[in-house]
Amino acid sequence: MSPEPSQPEITPDGSARSIVSTPDHLARATDPALTPDLALALLQRRDLPSDVVQQVTQNAGVMKSRKVRIAVAAHPRAPRRIALRLIREFYTFDLMQFALQPAVAADLKRAADDLLVNRVASTTLGERIALARRASANVAAALLLDKEARVWQTALENSRLTETAIARALLHAGATRAFVEAVCHHPKWSLRPEIRIALLRNEKTPLLRATEFARRLPPAQLRDILHASRLPEKIKNALRKELESKSK
Repeated sequence: MSPEPSQPEITPDGSARSIVSTPDHLARATDPALTPDLALALLQRRDLPSDVVQQVTQNAGVMKSRKVRIAVAAHPRAPRRIALRLIREFYTFDLMQFALQPAVAADLKRAADDLLVNRVASTTLGERIALARRASANVAAALLLDKEARVWQTALENSRLTETAIARALLHAGATRAFVEAVCHHPKWSLRPEIRIALLRNEKTPLLRATEFARRLPPAQLRDILHASRLPEKIKNALRKELESKSK
């Protein structure tokens, strides 16, 4: 004797809770009782077939919810064309949060980061400071080149920022003198070998700091760095004299 179908639990807003427990995912996605909360519960299933995720996107009422749009784009079974379309429509801070989700595919994170970087020029100072503090390493790295000191100072303290990203910013033509000098004296970053090498290649690095960094490098490595360095000739000559005194 087959079991009787379970009766739906009626939520305060009148929606049918049973669509969350039924094993037929497609039926749940197409159920007229689907609400944003129930859609979010459905999208928590990482094993949903692609056609089910796509069916959720066809529910105009449910897709008005920004949380649902983010959950769809982040779902591993979401068709790429749909995920990318949704990402392009995200608000700035939704993009930031999306890119920081561990489960989001790497190519979608890069797409979100690229969109954020492209929007930086049109964001307010307060928004750029917030992004510098909380965004991904790629976005924080781009903000190191911001003309406003409060932005790049905040980006330097971003816990996701990497040594390589700072070194790359130091070698960029847009790096300001104030930024270079701040990195020279930063209690964390000024100790990193890759960053010291980048500072020795930057024309804005002060003589005293360049001399200090140069003294900690093997002579052969320092010669190679100075060969391609943009430091003023006066500073490079002073460092070469240091090399000669070492060799003697």
